[in-house]
Amino acid sequence: METESSQLKKFILEKYKFRTELHAHTSPVSACGDFAPDEVIRRYAKIGYNAIAITNHFTYQYRFERFSKEPTAEEFVEWYMSDFYAAEEAGKKYGVNVILGAELRFSENVNDYLAYGIDKDTLLEIYDRLPYGIAEFRNSDRLKGVLLIQAHRFRDNMEDIDPMYVDGIETFNMHNGHNSRIGKTVKFAKDNNIKIMTAGSDFHHDGGEGMAALRTKVMPRDSFELADILRNGDYALEIAENSVILP
Repeated sequence: METESSQLKKFILEKYKFRTELHAHTSPVSACGDFAPDEVIRRYAKIGYNAIAITNHFTYQYRFERFSKEPTAEEFVEWYMSDFYAAEEAGKKYGVNVILGAELRFSENVNDYLAYGIDKDTLLEIYDRLPYGIAEFRNSDRLKGVLLIQAHRFRDNMEDIDPMYVDGIETFNMHNGHNSRIGKTVKFAKDNNIKIMTAGSDFHHDGGEGMAALRTKVMPRDSFELADILRNGDYALEIAENSVILP
């Protein structure tokens, strides 16, 4: 006999049937990732995800570490987009919708911010602001539409920022190799009346795929639709294909 809680869980899973990964990395753009785009998409198709946001590192320091000389915005963004384009092609092959995202890191510290509601032109704008920090980013009229989610706020080496600078917080960062202090993050979101809370696998390594999912009534077709869903708040979060959370 089903309990009321099991019935409720079943109802949520049926109502919010589309599963999207919000935080995943591919190689070589994310130097810390182990797998090329085709393999990442194949793995997510195998475990039944409908969509995946490729949120590779869009990092200030990369302009010096990954190029023989400092690149132009166009050169950097073309390089960044190469993994996304490869993931898109893999998505067509495996039946997974691939969404453009980015994990931004400015020059001021090692904090990371997940960006949705973006396209290639947006990334060109963002590149020019990487040296100046998150406050300057938020003061840009051209970037007002970007949805910015602070990733793993309380992981080691993160610095405090005013929550006014972000639209939401990744309360459930499920990377197996880091302590993201999930309980502290959830309480911080509550105490600061954070409206948008997300969950992501932060996928880099073998066994880290599918640790979290955004569950929605409709499948987001692109980065802008994904941002709209998060803003509207009509979604559930799934942890490790087992637990359901209502943010």
